[in-house]
Amino acid sequence: MPDVTIAKIAVSGIPFRLDRPFDYAIPLDMKEKVQPGVRVEVPFTRANRRTEGIVLALAPIGAYEKLKPISEVLDETPILTQAQIKLALWMHERFFCTVYEAVKAMLPAGLWFKNGKRRVSDKYVTMTALAVPAEEAAEAAEQKRRRAPQQSELLRTLCAIGRAALPDLREFTGASLQSVRALRDAGLISLEDVLVYRRPEAPEGERQPLPKLNSEQTKAFKGILKLAGGKKASGALLFGVTGSGKTTIYIRLIAEMRRRGKTAILLVPEIALTPQMLRTFSSHFGDDIAVLHSSLSAGERLDEWRRIKNGEAGVVIGTRSAIFAPAEDLGIIIIDEEQEDSYKSENAPRYHARDVAKFRCAQDNALLLLGSATPDVESRWRAEQGSYAYFTLSRRFNEQSMPSVEIVDMKRELRRGNGSSISERLRSEISENLERGEQSILFLNRRGANKLITCVDCGFTYSCPNCSVSLTYHSFSRRLMCHHCGYTQRLDEHCPECGGTLKYVGTGTQKLEEELHELFPDTPVLRMDTDTVAPAGGHDVLLERFQTERIPIMVGTQMVTKGLNFENVTLVGVISADQSLYAGDYRATERTFSLITQVVGRSGRFEKPGRAVIQTFTPENETIRQAARQDYESFYRAEIELRRLQALPPFTELLCITMSGREESLVLGCAAKARDELLDATRSENGVRVLGPAPLSVLRVNNNYRYRVTLCAPPGRGLRRFVADIVARYSSDKQFRGVSVYADTNPSD
Repeated sequence: MPDVTIAKIAVSGIPFRLDRPFDYAIPLDMKEKVQPGVRVEVPFTRANRRTEGIVLALAPIGAYEKLKPISEVLDETPILTQAQIKLALWMHERFFCTVYEAVKAMLPAGLWFKNGKRRVSDKYVTMTALAVPAEEAAEAAEQKRRRAPQQSELLRTLCAIGRAALPDLREFTGASLQSVRALRDAGLISLEDVLVYRRPEAPEGERQPLPKLNSEQTKAFKGILKLAGGKKASGALLFGVTGSGKTTIYIRLIAEMRRRGKTAILLVPEIALTPQMLRTFSSHFGDDIAVLHSSLSAGERLDEWRRIKNGEAGVVIGTRSAIFAPAEDLGIIIIDEEQEDSYKSENAPRYHARDVAKFRCAQDNALLLLGSATPDVESRWRAEQGSYAYFTLSRRFNEQSMPSVEIVDMKRELRRGNGSSISERLRSEISENLERGEQSILFLNRRGANKLITCVDCGFTYSCPNCSVSLTYHSFSRRLMCHHCGYTQRLDEHCPECGGTLKYVGTGTQKLEEELHELFPDTPVLRMDTDTVAPAGGHDVLLERFQTERIPIMVGTQMVTKGLNFENVTLVGVISADQSLYAGDYRATERTFSLITQVVGRSGRFEKPGRAVIQTFTPENETIRQAARQDYESFYRAEIELRRLQALPPFTELLCITMSGREESLVLGCAAKARDELLDATRSENGVRVLGPAPLSVLRVNNNYRYRVTLCAPPGRGLRRFVADIVARYSSDKQFRGVSVYADTNPSD
C-alpha cells in the first residue's frame, strides 16, 4: 500500500456551486490523527483564511502539485462514522446542499467551533474517595474528632458511602475547602475530575412491565416484527384510528429490538409530544433512553448525543433532527404522526426526516415504521403499490367508541346575531362539561388576538413594512406583530391615515381566550401557543398544569391536535375548520383533514364518552364531512384520484428552484431565465412540465421578494442534475448579483 498523504476535505462556509472535496497534504506529525470523520482546520482561499473542514477520505499520493497542508486537527477521534459520511454525501446530491451543511445538521451545536474553541465545554465534577483502607480512615477520623471536626466528619462520611461528588460532600458535612485539601495533602483522600453528563430532567417512577396487546394490536405487532427479522431493509405503514394504541405497539417493537441488541429511533413531530412520550417510554426503558430536541440546552443536547454515540443509550426519542442520532446497529426507526409538515426542514439542508430514515434503514438493514391516524397520502399510495407493508388498527384499544361529532354552520350563527367565535352549540357543550367537572380543548390555528386591524372609514390596514402581510394584533402587549420577520409596532388609538375608527377583524387564540373569560368569568382557561410556551418554560409545563390542576378549558394552536392523552378530556371544539382549507398549496385539503381528525381524536379516549363540535362556514365541504366521520379511506380515495388527474405527487416529483432578493425585477428576471432553460432542457422529456415563475404565498419576507420555478416530472427521471446545475451557475452569475438561488424537493410551503 502506498503512503497515505492526501486528505479529501469538505470545507465549511462555501457556496453550493463550489462544493467539492478539496485536497490537502497531511503533515507528518498529524498522520496518526487525520482520519475520515475528523474535523480539521485548513488554509482556504488565496488569503489562506483558517477554515473548518471535515475529512471525508484519505488518498494515496498521486501526480499532485504542491498542496496546502492541514493546519490543525480539531478532534481526537472521528465524530462521524463511514456510514454518516455516506449519508452526508447522499444529502448533498438529494437535497441540493453542501456536504458541510449536511454534516452540521448531524452534529449538536455544542460540538461546533468558534474562533478555534468549542462552543460548549465539557462538564466535570470533582469526585472524592478514600485513598487508604476504610479501617485506617476510620482511625484517622477518630483522632481528628476534637481538633479537626470537619475533617473527621468528612472521613466518617466517606467510610460510609465510599465515593461522592465534592460539592455534595461539602454540603452534607459542612467541610471547608481547606479541610478537603488538608486530607488530600495527608494522603487520606483522593480528588479526581470526572466527566459528567448534563441530562434533561427525566421522569421518575418504577419500571413497568411491557404493556399487553389486544387481538388487533397483536396481529399488527407480529406482522411488523416479522418484517424486522429479514436480511434487508423493509418498510411498514401502521394506520390506526386515534386512541387505537399505536404507542403500545411501538414500545413492544423497541423492546424486542433491544433484546436483539439493536438500537431504535422514535421521531415525534412536536416538542410538545416529547414529555408525554418520554414519560411513557421511561417507565419501560429507564436510562436506556436519550432525548434530542431543540428545547434542550446546548450542553444537554451534546451530552445526550455523546451517550448515544458511546452506546450508553439505545433508544432515541426526539423531533426531526433526532434522525441524525449517532445510533449504531439500528434495528428500527419509527416516525409517529408521519404526515406532519414539521418533519420537513425549511432551511438548508432542506431534508425530509422520512427520506433520511429510508437511507439509514437501507444502510443498517433496519425496519422503517410509519404510524398515523391520518397517513400522508403519498405514504398510503406507496403502501398500496407494495413499497410498504400495510397494517391497520380500526378501533380504540379500550373498545371505547369514537367521539360523536356535530358540524355547526357559522353562517347560520351570524344570521341569528351571534358574532362571537363560539357558536351557541359549542357554548352549551362547554357549560355541560363544566357542570360535570370534565375538560375541554378548543383548537384554533392562529395565535394573537386578531388577524388584522382595519379602518372602517378609509379601509387602511396595518401592514408589515418588511413583508407583504398584514400585522397581527396581540392584546396582552397592545402591539401589532409580523409573524414572519418579528417586526412590531404600537397600535394607534385612531386610524393613522384619516383619524377614523379602527376595527378588529378575525380571531386568534388570544382573542378566543378573552371571549371565554367573558362567557365563563370564573373558569380558568389555559392557552397553549408560541406566545405562551416560551415564558412558561416549555410545553411540558403547560400540559402538566392542564392535567394536574384539571384546568377546565385549554385553547391552543396545532400544538394541541395530536399525541395528547388526557382521560378527563371529553369535549373538543374546532373553532375555524376552513382556515387551512383554501391555502395556496396542493396539500391544503390533506392538512385540513389531518388537523380536524387528530384534534377530534383527543376527546373521549378513556372511559368517558367524547364529543366534538366542528365550526365552519362551509359545512357542505366534503373534506370537513369526512373528517367529522373520521373516514380516512374515503378521503384518501378522493384525494389520490385528484392528484392523479392533476399530475401531482406521488405521481410526480416537484423540483422547485426559488429565487429571492431585494430587487423584484431582478429576481423575476432570474426566475424567468431559469424557466426558459428548463423548458429547453426538458423539451424532449415526456410527462415533464415547467411551471412559473410564480410568487410564493407570501411574496416579500424581510424585504426579499421570492419567486419560484417548478419542474414537475415523474419520479426517477434523473432531472436533478439540471436543477443542481442551474442553482450552481445562477448563484455565481454576475447578471443576477444580489439574488439568492436554492432548490428544494416537494416543499411544504
